[in-house]
Amino acid sequence: MNNKINNYLLSNFFKTLLNCILLAVGLGLILNLFEEVEFFKNSNESLFLPILLTLSYIPNLIFINLMPFIIFISAMWFFVSIKHNNELLTLKVFGYSNIKIISLISILAFIWGIFILLVINPVTADMVKYYEKTKSNYSTDTDHLITINRNGVWIKERKGSDLYIINSNRLENNYLINVSINIISNGNYVKQRIESKKANIQFNKWILEKPKIFKFDGSDNISTEQREKLEFNSFYNVEKLNNLFRNLDTISFVDLLTENKKLVNRGYEKITVSEKINSFFALPFFLSLMVILAGVFTINNRNTNNINYLMIAVLSCAIIYYMKDLSVALGKSDRISPEISVWIPVIIISLINGIGLLQINEK
Repeated sequence: MNNKINNYLLSNFFKTLLNCILLAVGLGLILNLFEEVEFFKNSNESLFLPILLTLSYIPNLIFINLMPFIIFISAMWFFVSIKHNNELLTLKVFGYSNIKIISLISILAFIWGIFILLVINPVTADMVKYYEKTKSNYSTDTDHLITINRNGVWIKERKGSDLYIINSNRLENNYLINVSINIISNGNYVKQRIESKKANIQFNKWILEKPKIFKFDGSDNISTEQREKLEFNSFYNVEKLNNLFRNLDTISFVDLLTENKKLVNRGYEKITVSEKINSFFALPFFLSLMVILAGVFTINNRNTNNINYLMIAVLSCAIIYYMKDLSVALGKSDRISPEISVWIPVIIISLINGIGLLQINEK
């Protein structure tokens, strides 16, 4: 009998969750499609490409970034439904306490979070990678481009009639390591090459340490010059490069775990990678806690007005969203460890849930 009741509760909650996911996907498709159409308005592309890019972008947004809020609303919808239909009283007759019902749904949310990390996330990461690669091909700023791959960091800049192709093995803190700068003239020949073991790119005015300069006059004559330091003005600095590196949505949870050291060697900040891994680890716990929070707000509330429940859901999502943003901001400003900043919302919600569950248990 208990198995049938468990299956009934879990299947009904999962149906509610799927309905909320479909609703979120629909809203996301509509809103993001306008942005993609605006991006391609000056190109000759048909509507198919903006739709395809929207379909590539939305899954990561829904299943990774917004899933805690979606599952919170789904849980509130589910708990309010069984409460208004008097199913809650019927379940109590069969020995199901409020805490048992909430625990059952929260365990399903935890398992759902693990499923997202291991099955859905690898797919969404590839879709985001396709999304970014496709949009970069249509970027109008072709004079300033950057690529990060297994061969290091590649930067293209144009200054006047000269083209600058910059290559570096990796990025370490504020430095590019083993830098090579090729200056190509309007006549498509290399007129100068600068090589340096290290370049400080903290600001747009780079400082190249002990650079060796090769000058070509178009014939076989090559002159070399060695300096202690050389200033080089660039469109990019370490902040802009780090913003590109920080987009770890293109890398799945499994790849982050298995290729952690490789990513750091390629230039990804160790702290940023660690922060992203911790955020993935926190996801199942976050989903489970959001279900418990929804149960505390609904089952523990004697109000039967659906509008009040809607206001509670919207207000709670807004507070939690800004609490997460504040926690991340504190991590980025080095007020607290970036890894700890990921877990602070989880800890705060856990404390709130603990107080709420004690009140439910007393009833």
